[in-house]
Amino acid sequence: MIRPNAPSVAPPPEGQIRYKLTVSYDGTTFHGFAKNPDVETVEGLLIEALQKVLGKAPTLTCAGRTDAGVHAKAQIVSFDSAPFEINRIQKALNALCYPSVVINSIEETPDDFNARFSAKSRTYRYQILNQAHPDPFLSRYTWHVYSPISIEKMNTAGQKLLGQHDFSSFCRKNIMEIDGQKVAASLIREIKTLHWEVPDKNLIELWVTANAFCHQMVRSITGTLVDIGVGKIDEFSILEILNARDRNMAGQVAPPHGLTLWDVNY
Repeated sequence: MIRPNAPSVAPPPEGQIRYKLTVSYDGTTFHGFAKNPDVETVEGLLIEALQKVLGKAPTLTCAGRTDAGVHAKAQIVSFDSAPFEINRIQKALNALCYPSVVINSIEETPDDFNARFSAKSRTYRYQILNQAHPDPFLSRYTWHVYSPISIEKMNTAGQKLLGQHDFSSFCRKNIMEIDGQKVAASLIREIKTLHWEVPDKNLIELWVTANAFCHQMVRSITGTLVDIGVGKIDEFSILEILNARDRNMAGQVAPPHGLTLWDVNY
C-alpha cells in the first residue's frame, strides 16, 4: 500500500501530550477546513476556540483538508498541549463551536500519532437526490440530479477504479518544491472499495474508501460516474479515461455540498 509522503513523526515537546479530536461539521458556511486569512474555516474556528480555553493556540494536523462546502462526520485532528481535563475542555469547545462544529471526543494518543500520516484509509460518502424536483430539507447535503440515473452502470464502471492507479484524470495537479525545483506531486492512490447504494427512495449514495485522496478526486469520480449513469459517457470508457491521465478526459466535477468525510481508519 502506498502512503504518500509519510515522514517520521516527531514526539510532543517535553511536558506536553498529543491529543486526538474527532470532529463533525456542517461545511456549508465554511471556506474549507484549512485556515485562511479573512474567511471562516473549520481549522480557524477550532484554533480560536482552543486558544480561548487553553490559553495558547496549538498547531493542528487533520486527516484530510476538506474543500469549501464539504462536510465531515468524523474528521480527525491532532495537536500537542500541556495536560488538561478532557471533559471540561470538550464541553467548553462545543459551547464555542456550536452549532456548525461539534467535538465528539478528545483522546490522549501515543507520541508518534499524527492525524494525517498515521491514517491507513479514509472513507467518503457522496449523496445524490435523484428526482424531478429538489427538496429544501436535503439541499445542503445532496446534489440534485433530475435525470434518471442507472445504478448498475455506475457500479460497473466504478469497479474499474479499484486498486492502485495514477488518478491524474480525476485530480487537480499539486506542484511541490523539492530542493528548489518545482515538481508535480504523485497522484497515485489505492481505492480499496467503491460502491453505490440506494438507502431511501430517490436517494443515491456513493461510498468510497482509499488509502488517501488527492484534491477533488472523490467529486471528480462522482461527477464522471453520474455522467455515465445518465448516459452522457459510455460506461466502458472509464478505463480509457483513467489511463489517459488527463483531467480533460473525465466528466463533470460534482458540487461540494453532497460530500462528507465519513470515517478515518488508523
